Amino acid sequence: MLTTQIPTREELVRRASELAPAIRDKAAWSEEHRRLHEETIEALADAGIFRLRVPARYGGYEADTRTLVDVAAELGRADGSTAWTASVYWIPTWMACQFPDHVQDEVFSTPDVRVCGTLSPTAMAAPADGGVVVNGKWGFISGAWHSQWQEIVAVQVGPDGPPMPIVALVPMSDLQIVDDWHTSGLRGTGSVSTVAQDVFVPADRVLPLGAVINSQGASQANAGSPAYRVPLLPVASASSVGTALGLAAAAMDAFRARLPERKITYTDYERQADAPLTHLQIAEAAMKSDEAAFHAHRLSGHVDAKAATGEPWTVEERVRARAELGRVCRLTKESVDILAQASGGSSIYTSAPIQRIARDIAGVNLHALMHPNTNAELYGRVLCGLEPNTLYI
Repeated sequence: MLTTQIPTREELVRRASELAPAIRDKAAWSEEHRRLHEETIEALADAGIFRLRVPARYGGYEADTRTLVDVAAELGRADGSTAWTASVYWIPTWMACQFPDHVQDEVFSTPDVRVCGTLSPTAMAAPADGGVVVNGKWGFISGAWHSQWQEIVAVQVGPDGPPMPIVALVPMSDLQIVDDWHTSGLRGTGSVSTVAQDVFVPADRVLPLGAVINSQGASQANAGSPAYRVPLLPVASASSVGTALGLAAAAMDAFRARLPERKITYTDYERQADAPLTHLQIAEAAMKSDEAAFHAHRLSGHVDAKAATGEPWTVEERVRARAELGRVCRLTKESVDILAQASGGSSIYTSAPIQRIARDIAGVNLHALMHPNTNAELYGRVLCGLEPNTLYI
């Protein structure tokens, strides 16, 4: 068992902020090569970013979700792909903490271990002696290139019961990577596909998906920790919103940096900053970003408060967590879009950061679990007295 001095939220946010120049320096490389640069991964590891959701007994920080929001926002201000990848690692890492303690011993024996993953059950699992055999393919596996483990989801079919979705932990060495990440946004995340061909997974590295979603895992050591006794989807929602906040802040930074030198072509405004239209645009973008931050912090505050008390979650609370995630995504995209539209034709050059920021926030909003419309409909459905039409709450 390791002992470590757990840094404060302020210290972790400071570390993330100090990484910004190095992250920005590699952002163009990551976009071109469709994965994070090795130096970026090393910098994140050195700053302890991969330890935020690791149990303290392995040298982790067991950070609350407010810390995740604020750290990811700082990373996203430097580069959306870096923040997204770090945030994605936090979620499967949390899921790994639901597994038996001896399985965690194996996973967390690697310093600054990276666990990638998905919640999509796009594979099949067949019972086998001592475990299951998995075949299938998963897409959108952010950070796969730099991971040691993948959390997979498959449907187990056997003679003794109905089909059941399961979660399993698999070493990356057991999987094949398909280099298919050719996208318009979040290009640097390296969100490739992975494939399992007759991969045997021991039974102790398999859990029912429902147990993980409801934080009813097999860990005894983590049972009393506030970090690991909240349902998965509220945790995932709070873990994800910081990237969107960071992208909105990055857009404002980029817009204001170019503002003093810009005029509005084909008008008599020699300085864009003098135009009333610009005043309205920048104010509206700032207010939308502020509103997004309110929802992100209310979401993380609710998750952390429930974690501290151990109180059960109502269905309405669980779907509201997803609704607030969607609201953050919608508001930050609207903020970025205003500033991108106000940046003029020269902003489409790849040297202008705002074009990448706009593509990245568009990609965030298209994610199935982050899509504003999907999440708003789910919340409204429950408010109307209907049952949720998804297991993912």
